[in-house]
Formats: sequence, structure tokens, C-alpha cells
Amino acid sequence: MNAMGEMAQGVCAPSIPPVWQRELLNARNPPQVTCTHHEFDELVKPQSLIINSLHELACCSFFFGSTQVSAIRKNIPHHLGKYSTFEVLTTFLWRLYVALSPDPEDQVRLIFMNNVRAILNPPLPKGYYGNAYAISLAVTIARELCENPLEYALELV
Repeated sequence: MNAMGEMAQGVCAPSIPPVWQRELLNARNPPQVTCTHHEFDELVKPQSLIINSLHELACCSFFFGSTQVSAIRKNIPHHLGKYSTFEVLTTFLWRLYVALSPDPEDQVRLIFMNNVRAILNPPLPKGYYGNAYAISLAVTIARELCENPLEYALELV
């Protein structure tokens, strides 16, 4: 997008040349499974889902400003370091949602997409454009998520 913006401003070439090397994200050859991917496991008790169908969902938008985020952050000990706003809000909302769970012994999961550009080794070239995402998963027991302090859930996320 930056390259397109630069071109729209009249420059002859983008300041960072685009890199189209899709092979950088290919699986190893031969492919190797190096860890368990629980995000693809089937739910143990799918009938215990809090919301069983899309028809039961209510679509709402909430705005969390700096005041609200700061109020949530006050529950996080300072020695744990800096968590992103995404991590703080996601963890906070996950705990509230799971508190509705009918069975405190249910396994609960939080699945989200994660940008892997910053964690790849070796990193993607600076001008690489295209998607570089992976599925991330946090998993625990509902009771543990709700009874433990917020930092327990933050460490999972």
C-alpha cells in the first residue's frame, strides 16, 4: 500500500522495492510436523457451546477508548511487561464470554489470526507483500480462565 501511495504521489519507483517470493512461506521439503496443532482438534463437547448457532448471535459494536483500556490495564501487575491493546482487550472479553459457560470444567479455546512477519527466522524481506499469517490458539479450562487473575489469560494469549 505504501508503494501505491508513493506512486500516486508521482515518484518513479517505490522507496522499498516490492518482493514477490512466495516460496519463502513454503513448507519444509520434506514437510515436518514439529509441534501439536490443537487449533485443528475437534471439540470434545461441541454440544456445550455457549452459542450453538449464528441465529443466536447479536451483532453489536463497542468502543473501548484509552480510559477503558487503562482501567483494564490496572488489573495487570507492572512487572509482567507491556501487553498490546489487542492482547488486553481480547483476554478481557474472552474471560467475560467464558464466564457464561454452563460447565466450568469445559475446555475453552481462543483462536485468532496472527501476523508472523516479525517472528519468522529468517525474517521476510522488507518489501515482501502478501499475506503472512498463521492461526494462534490459547486453550485452558473455563474455571481456570475465570478464577485466575487476568495475567493468567494474558500469558495464554
